Amino acid sequence: MVSKEQRRKQLARQKQLRQEQRRAEARRKRRIRLAAGGAVLAVALVAAVAYAVTGGEGGSAGDGAADAKGGASSASGEGGGGGGKSGEDPCGKPADGKPGDEQWETQPAMKIDASASYTMSLGTNCGDITVAMDAEKAPRTVNSFNFLAGEGFFDHTRCHRLVDEGIHVLQCGDPTGTGQGGPGYTVPDENLKDAEVRDGVYPAGTVAMANQYDAASGRGRDSGGSQFFLVFEDSQLPPDYTPFGKITGGMDVLEKIAAAGSAPDPQTQNSAPNAHVVIDRATVRKT
Repeated sequence: MVSKEQRRKQLARQKQLRQEQRRAEARRKRRIRLAAGGAVLAVALVAAVAYAVTGGEGGSAGDGAADAKGGASSASGEGGGGGGKSGEDPCGKPADGKPGDEQWETQPAMKIDASASYTMSLGTNCGDITVAMDAEKAPRTVNSFNFLAGEGFFDHTRCHRLVDEGIHVLQCGDPTGTGQGGPGYTVPDENLKDAEVRDGVYPAGTVAMANQYDAASGRGRDSGGSQFFLVFEDSQLPPDYTPFGKITGGMDVLEKIAAAGSAPDPQTQNSAPNAHVVIDRATVRKT
């Protein structure tokens, strides 16, 4: 027969386990949210899953090793600067203007030439970044960017998220600056079998779509909107995010932004760049 003391200890262990599980789940939900199109959903990364299971405080592909809850070297949550980052804003004053709020019910009709080359130019207050877009492998995605840039959708939008441990990405493309905004429509996943990402590494210089895919449930395919991320160091990510471009100019700008680190935004639960990065104007042109 179990004594009262043994039962008390057993209940205490069960309570502790439940608390650890709840904390782990809360941390998991605050982790990197490469989410787009009007909803926030945690990215399903192998290491993030392992973290949620073990409840450990170590690093993962989802956010920083220094502080699993957040901080400058992680995806979101509490905590201060970290990772030896300067914390200083290296960027200038953004151009006057505010993000738009227009929405569309369906993705735009195909207007691009999938056999042609297209270049996206991001004129930011931190410097210019140019992206060669692969219209042949990701025609719907490139067509959407061509449309949205033409509508001024990205102009005056802030890049709202920086992850600089485990994976190394700057996330942009949300006029609301919260990680929950999008154009109102979604685009299908494309180019997921590209040789450069199929082994689970997105190389530095890759530009890819954020989405709402959840590997655990298998739900959320074809859910990209307008949010995208720029990879500034090779990053371990499952091939679930449409790679549609490569940075051809401005890697030094991206590295400068990354070097400033990030800090938690208590309102959005994002790890916002310390650099106040604003896309003053985005253009797409046929080259």
